[in-house]
Amino acid sequence: MTARARRPQKQPRRPPLTLKTDDANAAPNANGNANMSNGVEMRRKAPNSDNVADSFMASESFSLDDPVPKTPALNNHGFMDLPLQDQRNFLLLVLLYFLQGIPMGLATGSVPFLLKNHMSYSEIGVFSLASYPYSLKLLWSPFVDAVWSPKIGRRKTWIVPIQFCSGFGMLWLGSHVEEMMATAGKPGGMTAFSFMLWWFFLVLMCATQDIAVDGWALTLLTPGNVSYASTAQTVGLTAGHFMSYTVFLAFNAADFANKWFRAVPSDEGLLSLGGYLKFWGWAYIIVTVGLGFLKREDKSHNEDGVWDVYRIMWGILKLKNVQTIIIVHLIAKIGFQANDGVTNLKLLDKGFGKDNLALTVLIDFPFEIGLGYYAGMWSQKYTPMRLWCWGFMGRLIAALSAQVVVAIFPSEGVTNWYLLVVIAEHLFSTFTNTIMFVAVSAFHARVSDPVIGGTYMTLLATVCNLGGTFPRYFVLQLVDTFTVATCNPGKPRASGLEGPLVTEAFSCALQIEKERCENGGGTCEMIHDGYYSVNLLCVVFGVVTFLWYIKPKVLHLQSLPLRAWRLTGEK
Repeated sequence: MTARARRPQKQPRRPPLTLKTDDANAAPNANGNANMSNGVEMRRKAPNSDNVADSFMASESFSLDDPVPKTPALNNHGFMDLPLQDQRNFLLLVLLYFLQGIPMGLATGSVPFLLKNHMSYSEIGVFSLASYPYSLKLLWSPFVDAVWSPKIGRRKTWIVPIQFCSGFGMLWLGSHVEEMMATAGKPGGMTAFSFMLWWFFLVLMCATQDIAVDGWALTLLTPGNVSYASTAQTVGLTAGHFMSYTVFLAFNAADFANKWFRAVPSDEGLLSLGGYLKFWGWAYIIVTVGLGFLKREDKSHNEDGVWDVYRIMWGILKLKNVQTIIIVHLIAKIGFQANDGVTNLKLLDKGFGKDNLALTVLIDFPFEIGLGYYAGMWSQKYTPMRLWCWGFMGRLIAALSAQVVVAIFPSEGVTNWYLLVVIAEHLFSTFTNTIMFVAVSAFHARVSDPVIGGTYMTLLATVCNLGGTFPRYFVLQLVDTFTVATCNPGKPRASGLEGPLVTEAFSCALQIEKERCENGGGTCEMIHDGYYSVNLLCVVFGVVTFLWYIKPKVLHLQSLPLRAWRLTGEK
């Protein structure tokens, strides 16, 4: 299959093109917009379609040899200037993306912090596997595009049953999650792997829903207003994550509720995880019933090409330059993994408090959006991967500064000056992360072959996201491996113990052993904290690979002409 096309109308029919989103962390896109992902799906329909991608592909002057392919102009209207139908469809997309962000915000944000009181870092590493479906959805996205029922609708075929599964799954989990977490790590209780499987299911549903909603976004909106699909995704996903991470974490914290809402202190927060899951489980079901009966989808015909998409993906993978950027993506984020995955957990372990953490993230959120605007301008002023390199080194510095912040935790507890230090460190880390994301998104958009741009962009974005997902499991495992702690027996007591009396010293590096020590009247003394060693190893790995391999390679890749990234370039 060739990707070169001077006159597209004379080419054989190609499979649908997909520009998918693949980042689960809220970050600005290449234009400076805060976005949970890298873009929106751009799908080429049949020749009689009025899709924007069709206009682009049908251009007589289009050529892969053109340095800057021509694209159709989009309308530049404000929301209130949009047609009423587009306004309604925009709000529907925001709602669907918002629902998607609810379980994602819990699985990748709040729940790991709640588990810290029940599980070791190794077990939390096992739980981090739950986020993998979002990094691997490229593998089944062609099936979501190609397999559907004309009677129900191309997108509703997937969205309706998936949202029902998500809703009932959240209802069941909400009824059992408190009991499951209470027995976590105890003999005969819930294991990290079994708990992870439930969240893996919810994230799998969200990832599949994302594929369908992204595709529906471009047919719900008129071609000239299709850019609002990205805005809907930005608003919806960001709000969903914000609700399930920052808002839930704050209202789940007893200290936060006692300080701001209660006259009589309590050991419980205003929101429990079980109650929160049940509420949104019913919300999923109600919205899905309304969507099924009240929203009609335009009829379309089945399109072939699912296996053609896989063949295109294989052709892209055989390009030498693509293989190089894949290696870069898979190793680039290892240097920051201890900071990204462990620093906040370590702060909680030292007594920072979920309420203070929620406040830190709350302050961080508007800065993330504002910094994204400037990062978008810089990505246009400077070459994207040079800007990415600056962000890379800044992110390594942020990892070292985070270690210092953890090391200087005040013995008297959290003070105002220390809270300000933590907030400043978070802002700096967010700033460097945003720069890297915006720059690499701009680079992906620049090098992707416009004829197969959807598949190209999806592949690059998926690998980039996977590079930040797979190392976390191993990093969390290493933290426990490198940690040395000893339980020292306390003074014998006749009562007041929650477990067998500790009579001799033993290792309490793991969370379950630490709890056994404390319940038995012992004291767990930290001799060596594995977090510091692992973070330093990650940073050293990042510096060495950056200077020796990553920087030279990405600057070289950026200097290549666009034809070096085309499938026809092999000829």
